[in-house]
Amino acid sequence: MTRTRFLAASALAIASATMAHAEATVAFLMPDQASTRYEQHDYPGFKAAMDKLCPDCTVIYQNANADVALQQQQFNSVIAQGAKVVVLDPVDSSAAAALVQIAHSQDVKVVAYDRPIPDVPADFYVSFDNEGIGRAIAQSLVDHLKASGVADGAGVLQINGSPTDAAAGLIRDGIDSALDNSAYKTLSEFDTPDWAPPKAQEWAAGQITRFGPEIKGIVAANDGTAGGAIAAMKAAGVDPLPPVTGNDATIAALQLIIAGDQYNTISKPSEIVAEAAAEVAMKLVNGEEPEATTTLYDTPSQLFVPAVVTQENIKAEIFDKGIQTAAEVCTGDYADPCAELGIE
Repeated sequence: MTRTRFLAASALAIASATMAHAEATVAFLMPDQASTRYEQHDYPGFKAAMDKLCPDCTVIYQNANADVALQQQQFNSVIAQGAKVVVLDPVDSSAAAALVQIAHSQDVKVVAYDRPIPDVPADFYVSFDNEGIGRAIAQSLVDHLKASGVADGAGVLQINGSPTDAAAGLIRDGIDSALDNSAYKTLSEFDTPDWAPPKAQEWAAGQITRFGPEIKGIVAANDGTAGGAIAAMKAAGVDPLPPVTGNDATIAALQLIIAGDQYNTISKPSEIVAEAAAEVAMKLVNGEEPEATTTLYDTPSQLFVPAVVTQENIKAEIFDKGIQTAAEVCTGDYADPCAELGIE
């Protein structure tokens, strides 16, 4: 090939790649509305990253509201609309295996987001280290109980996430590893359908009646289930409240920590994972191979390590880093407790 023909061919290839890039459609499918994070953080973070990476790309967003059948319809719909990459946070991790197979049969890439898809490898998986999260929140509670002088053999409740969520299973495994190696025992354990706080609250109310003052702590897998457990204890007149863990650093949870009602949470700004998912999606759109840092369920993966937040470091981890502002969190009854912690 002559130099002129080579340059012409190269220019054509670049132009074709740019055109494909510019016309790409990417879908972002989230699982439920029980947590506010998807509407407030994940999707806005993903859309903002896509706008920078590919201003002319089309981004389709759907939320399945914890309905497996609805998510399948949404999945089929975005493929019919020309999506070349689907970023999928599955309602049901097992059922999502069929969605990956459907996508691959039509040369569509799937990025598993937050929740893994164990049965059929996706093209990539982006998340925080969920097993590490479970281990961290439980170990933080164990250390706190020990430092507070709670006797060996004392009991804790364990509130896990949805039984259809593989990420919840990883969080549970992490919690188990910390509790099993501690001096404390699990009184009772619950898998929360759809991560729904009212279901966690209902279960916790029953355990309070059953175990009463034997409950020295509660390991809850996220802030919603933690809030449900705290509401149950307050309704039952439990005083003082035993320490309760959480995960997600929602505004409600941060307020509970500031007030002393919740012991910890996990700071994991969803925008971090959302931005990484956008970068992975664009690599796949352009026929490139995203860089993985590990492999999970035979899927190349990128896992981020989050931080545990308690009253002791909430100012440094949340407010000094700009993840939330005092104006958003320190409202009403929380203004004075914020001031006591130096949050202004």
